[in-house]
This record gives sequence, C-alpha cells and structure tokens, in this order.
Amino acid sequence: MADPRLKSVGEINTAHLFDIVVDLSPRLNFGTGPVGQRVLFGAAKGSFEGARLRGEVLTGGGDWALFRSDGVMALDVRLTLRTHDGELICMTYGGRLATPQELRAEMADPAMRYQVDPAKYYFRTNPLFETGSEQYLWLNNVVCVGKGYLVEGAVAYKIFEVL
Repeated sequence: MADPRLKSVGEINTAHLFDIVVDLSPRLNFGTGPVGQRVLFGAAKGSFEGARLRGEVLTGGGDWALFRSDGVMALDVRLTLRTHDGELICMTYGGRLATPQELRAEMADPAMRYQVDPAKYYFRTNPLFETGSEQYLWLNNVVCVGKGYLVEGAVAYKIFEVL
C-alpha cells in the first residue's frame, strides 16, 4: 500500500542546454589508494554551444576521477567556462562512466576507445553552475543532466536542463 502522503508531481522533462567538448591534458595517475585509482584528467581547453549560451572551456579545471574496483569511473569535475561575451561560469559535476566487462579492453585501448559506440556504455553527469554574471544568473538555479561520450583527445557531453 502506497504512503498517502505521496503526490503526483508529473514527469521529469528536459530541454537541451548545450553541447560541450573538453580537450584533455595528459593524465596524471596518483596510483591506487584505499578507495580506488585516482587519476586527474586536466582540462586543456574546449568549447560549448547551445541556444542560450556559448563559449570556451578555460584551462585549469579537470576531472579528479576515481576508478573503482568494480570497473566504474566516478567523476569529480570542476570547469571554468567563458561565454562568447566574456562572462565566467563555474561548472561542477559528478557522474559515472560504467563500461560493461566485455568492452573494458577496448575502452582501455587509446586507439580503440573513441570507436566504441556510446550507446554501449553508461556515461551520465549532473552539472550545476555558479556565476555572478547578471546575464547568466538563471544558471545558478537550474539542475542539469548530461550524457557523455569519448572523442579523440577529449570528452564530450550533451547537457540538458531539467525543467
């Protein structure tokens, strides 16, 4: 029997916010610690574009990824975005990249990983934004979800605002 306090809130809807490509610096491997293998994938540059905002990814951010013993990569990302009109936006997100066992060898191979169909692995994120820019203040109050995929020398995402 359902709890009588539960109410219908409708379905969750999304709208495309932007596509982003983050070019990566050579990885820094911290080794395997008590919770897994920590690797920094530094952000070297990149770009983003959508109907309401576009611009570049600045260097200095990155993903302090944790490769867990179950083969899943847990993301911990901080990026700085600069819009086409010069405004700065902090983008942070966690997420998961889960690769089926049968694809792990291909995904570990630098020559093959970009050829793996993104539909065959689970790569999801939950971006949040911070800015003091008057024009982009609305970003401070939205929650997003993203679907990621690997491209040569970079990672790419389709980012959707949860409505």
